[in-house]
Amino acid sequence: MSTALRIGLVGAGFLAATRARCYARVHGGPVVLQAVCARGAASARAFAERHGVAASVASAEALFARRDIDLVELCVPNALHQPLAVAALAAGKHVVCTKPLSAYVGQDLAAGASEEAVATRDPETMLAIATAEADAMLAAARSSGKRLFYAESWLFAPAFQKALALGAAAGSRALELRGWETHSGSHAPASREWRLTGGGALLRLGAHAIGAMLHWKHAEGVRLGGRPVRVVAVTGEVADPRASGLSVESWGCAILHFDDGSRGVVYGSDLSASGMQSRLELRGEGWQLECNLSPHDQLRAFAASDGAFPGQYLQEKLATQAGWSTPLPDEDWSSGQQAMCQAFCDALRSASDSIATAALGREVVRVIYAAYASARLGRRIALPILRE
Repeated sequence: MSTALRIGLVGAGFLAATRARCYARVHGGPVVLQAVCARGAASARAFAERHGVAASVASAEALFARRDIDLVELCVPNALHQPLAVAALAAGKHVVCTKPLSAYVGQDLAAGASEEAVATRDPETMLAIATAEADAMLAAARSSGKRLFYAESWLFAPAFQKALALGAAAGSRALELRGWETHSGSHAPASREWRLTGGGALLRLGAHAIGAMLHWKHAEGVRLGGRPVRVVAVTGEVADPRASGLSVESWGCAILHFDDGSRGVVYGSDLSASGMQSRLELRGEGWQLECNLSPHDQLRAFAASDGAFPGQYLQEKLATQAGWSTPLPDEDWSSGQQAMCQAFCDALRSASDSIATAALGREVVRVIYAAYASARLGRRIALPILRE
């Protein structure tokens, strides 16, 4: 690896723009946005010009073939996570993959299978294939000798990091964990199809809280008992209260049954009209912690009408400036995105471990698809404990 850490972005949408902003602010050594590719060449060129990326290339394969790239960030639909991650690792690149690490998108069905066929596949098959896809990604990383990072930003959010420190100081277990993310729906058209996304609101939004809970109980278990606390069963429920006719849910809930007797309750929802809400609550004996990732009220604003603050961004998914709002001074910081990108770069420079491991991503996938199986079958789903 050269003195500078050279980044290649696959994708030119909302997530890629977030990552480009964050990598541009990484400190501790030079970071270069070396190349970007997207589905359309014009889109890639425009993104490169807008974000100061050195080059735009025609395809992911062309990007992976470049010798001047060290780390590839995948900002693509879920259906592409596994094949692109494996290809990038085989090409000798470190890889960052966003949530979910893997997904069931009809891999076992004939090419061109209908959306209905993919979405109605039996849930045990979905769980098995999604887990196998994650395992294949981890195996590819091991065989290549390169790093596969799982981009779960909640782990790096300042509120969560401080909560971890307070929980450790309290010296006792979290008995109840509650977490959710809600907004008005994904930016990506692919989110409306199971064969591109692998699920709905629980997969896209609930994954954040699940990842945070799994990390919390892992660290807590090691600290207090010498071993990670694991999820041994999942109960789930999903629905589309809007009756939109889509195959993916707009609302989903999962109860995580941990092997120390504690419980985690997670939901994801596309039914919020008031902007993004990301929250995690933890309750132990004699203490309670509440993490407000979004919104938080460092700044409050009032506008008599929409457009009162021309050209100003307030908060993700907030559709109007009218009335009271909570503009986020630095959403990349408070959401954990900035610290996450910093941590990935630091880990590569120092050959150190990261808390955002692919093994965590694999466990999140198992929990979510167990919740889908539970919702479909109407019963609790037991999970064998996987060892890292």
